Amino acid sequence: MDLRQALQAADIYRAASAEALAARLAVRPIDHEQRAAHGFAWVATTVAALDAVQAWCESGQGANPLDAKIAALAFAEGIGQLVGGLAMGQNEIFRPADLGVGAAARTLANSCSDLLDSDHAAMRAEIAAALADGHWPSETLHDADLDAIRDQFRRFTDAEIVPHAHGWHLANALIPDAAVRAMADLGTFGVCIPEDFGGLGLSKLVMCIVTEELSRGWIGAGSLGTRSEIAGELIAMGGTDAQKAHWLPRIASGEILPTAVFTEPDVGSDLGSLQTRARQEASGMWVIDGAKTWITHAARSDLMTLLARTLPDAKGYAGLSMLLVPKPRGTESDAFPAAGMSGSEIEVLGYRGMREYALQFDAMAAPADALLGGEEGEGFKQLMRTFEGARIQTAARAVGVARRALELGLDYALTRKQFGKAILHFPRVTDKLAMSLVDFVTARELSYAAARAKDSGRRCDIEAGMAKLLAARAAWSNADASLQIHGGNGYALEYEISRVLCDARILNIFEGAAEIQAQVIARGLIERRN
Repeated sequence: MDLRQALQAADIYRAASAEALAARLAVRPIDHEQRAAHGFAWVATTVAALDAVQAWCESGQGANPLDAKIAALAFAEGIGQLVGGLAMGQNEIFRPADLGVGAAARTLANSCSDLLDSDHAAMRAEIAAALADGHWPSETLHDADLDAIRDQFRRFTDAEIVPHAHGWHLANALIPDAAVRAMADLGTFGVCIPEDFGGLGLSKLVMCIVTEELSRGWIGAGSLGTRSEIAGELIAMGGTDAQKAHWLPRIASGEILPTAVFTEPDVGSDLGSLQTRARQEASGMWVIDGAKTWITHAARSDLMTLLARTLPDAKGYAGLSMLLVPKPRGTESDAFPAAGMSGSEIEVLGYRGMREYALQFDAMAAPADALLGGEEGEGFKQLMRTFEGARIQTAARAVGVARRALELGLDYALTRKQFGKAILHFPRVTDKLAMSLVDFVTARELSYAAARAKDSGRRCDIEAGMAKLLAARAAWSNADASLQIHGGNGYALEYEISRVLCDARILNIFEGAAEIQAQVIARGLIERRN
């Protein structure tokens, strides 16, 4: 079946699902229809992913024979899930009946019967065999500069990150200063910061490529730039001229390592309930009191982008402001030398290299010019403007993790022998490898589509949410499949896949949990209809 025709049929089903959800939301609020709304978000995300895969496959014009096979499997699996059941979680399967669109699903199944009824076992085996021979699907972006950037960061990652990452993880060590300096020299921290302020002034698509390649080596390396991305965008979009001139060149060069200080205990995604307070004294200095948690890289950072309540009488988001709070860099012996600030490390399964902290502020001072943009009550709006880029970057991190999981599974399947032959030759192993490759490519292309939407200058919170939602699932499923290929050895700490599995799990939680992404997608798409 022609993939364009299949995509058109899938889009008709998506539209029917939107109509059904809109009818429900006309009667009941979205929080009472979470299963239906979130299921629709997964439907829309799946169709958007198939659209991205079809565009990618066509762009190659058949130069790589693997591309068409991967696209065919992506469509067979994607449409199969649309009509049969979409995994919103390990034990949460959304089915057409949950939204009352069973008839539309049957129409989709009939339209794509050739695709759904085909036996793709031979195709999966061919894809796995091609991987075993060193052949990968197309990854060119049809731009020599972009391809050169990927190559540069891939070579750096292979030489400087991959050989050391597992040792750093096991030791719970911070990414060494030398590695941070080398990443800074490559421009990692200033990819999207304007050239006028010392950055590279490049696109979100480039940011995706850089993050993906570094995260393939270790999610800690790929994530190191996330705080610089958030701080850079906050300041570039909302800072005063003086704040831009002071902070952006230092962030771009890596001289300043920022950290994002938003989350609080017992608050989670409900930022409107934040309680940390900041008050301005007669001297102009700001004084901060409160607690924050899950603050990444807090000890070694030099600048906090801190969300606090500065207007105590204003309810919810209206009272929040963003502060740029400088702090001295901590050491192993004294993690938080700043007066009025203390912290304790939160021990975690994975996502190491920067460390997580719970922070306490007791009359910590910040300079008079700390208020971002010089405006109170704008903090939540300022933060929301950065979420699109942050979620696209998180999707890119997930894509890198998904690829590394596949690489490790492939290497093990080639070298591990059972019953007289490499386990690569067993169909259940072949299937895992082939479908991991399909999921990796699908997540990658949807992430790139979201980055292009952001680069076009239009609002893309829905596209960013879709990219993160799908890529996080791909990272986890690829890591889980790869560990299964490793068997018992995969459960041993000495094997790298044990780390990748732990790293993959966080991707479905931070920068907005999967449930939050689904809520954003569903609400946004229904609002676009109106």
